[in-house]
Amino acid sequence: MVKRKVAAGLIIGIALLSIITAALYGKGGGTKYYGENSFGGVVGVIQINGAIVSGADSSTLFSTVAGSKPIMEQLRRAADDPSIKAVVLRLNTPGGSAAASQEIALEVDRLRQTGKKVVASMGDVAASGGYWIACRCDKIVANPGTMTGSIGVIMETQNLQGLYEKLGVNPVVFKSGPHKDMGSSSRVVTEQEQQIFQSMVDDIYKQFLETVSEGRGMDQARVREVADGRVFTGSQAVENGLVDDLGNYYDAIDLAADLAGIKGEPEVISLSPEYPWWGVLSGMPTGALSINQWAWLLFDKPQVK
Repeated sequence: MVKRKVAAGLIIGIALLSIITAALYGKGGGTKYYGENSFGGVVGVIQINGAIVSGADSSTLFSTVAGSKPIMEQLRRAADDPSIKAVVLRLNTPGGSAAASQEIALEVDRLRQTGKKVVASMGDVAASGGYWIACRCDKIVANPGTMTGSIGVIMETQNLQGLYEKLGVNPVVFKSGPHKDMGSSSRVVTEQEQQIFQSMVDDIYKQFLETVSEGRGMDQARVREVADGRVFTGSQAVENGLVDDLGNYYDAIDLAADLAGIKGEPEVISLSPEYPWWGVLSGMPTGALSINQWAWLLFDKPQVK
C-alpha cells in the first residue's frame, strides 16, 4: 500500500512539474530570438510528431498529436530570426487533417520565400499529411526504411442501424435540410450523399496532387502514378522521385547547412518547445516508461498483456 502511494505521488509530482516546465519553457525560453547569441549560421529544428491536427499540441499515455498552431508559430519565429539560415523539419507522423497539413505547408512556403532553406528529415514514418508538408521543402531526406507516401484522401463513416435496432435504440433527428445529418451512424448513406462525399474526397485529392506536383517539380500525370494511396519505403520513394536523398537526421542537418551556405559545423537549435518530463507521461521515446512498466510500479505485476 505504501509503495502504491509513493508511486501515485511520483506520477502526480511529475505531472505538476510538466505543467510548470511547459509554462516556463514552452514559448522558446522567453528569448527574443532562438539564436540571438550565435555568431555563425544556425540550423533550426522543428519537430512534427504524431497525428497532424488543427490547434495545439497534445500528448497522452497512448498518443502524441502535432497541432498546427505551435508549428506555424515556430516556422514564423524561424523566418523572423536573422541568425537562423536554414530549418530542418523532423517528421515522424502518419498524417492527419488535410486542412492542418495545408496550414503548416503554407508557412513552409512563406519561410522559403524569405530565402531560408528548409529540409525535411523523415523518421519512422512521414506519410499522407506528413508527406504533404515534406514536399513543400527544398529537399527531402529519408531513411531507407522510412514509411512515406500514402498520397491520397480518405473519409469514412459507419452504419450502426442494425446494431441500434438490436439494442432497441431509436434515434430521433430534427434537421434543417436533407443532408444536415449526412454520415450519421443511425441510417444508410443515400446515393446522393455518397456522391457528395466522393466529390469532397476528389477535390482534396486534386489539391494534394497539385501541391506534390508543384513542390516536387513533377508532372501531375507522373504524380498520379504513385498517388494511389500506397506507402513506399524511403528507398522506393527515392526511386519514384518522392524523396531526394537517403540519410538520417544528421545528414539532413548537414544538407540544410550546405544549402544555406553555412561554413564549418553549424549550430543546431531546437525551435520546438522543450518539455523535459513530458516524454515520461506521453509515451514518447525519451526514456519513457511503458504502460506495463507503470503497472509494475503500481501493482507489482504487468496489467496489460
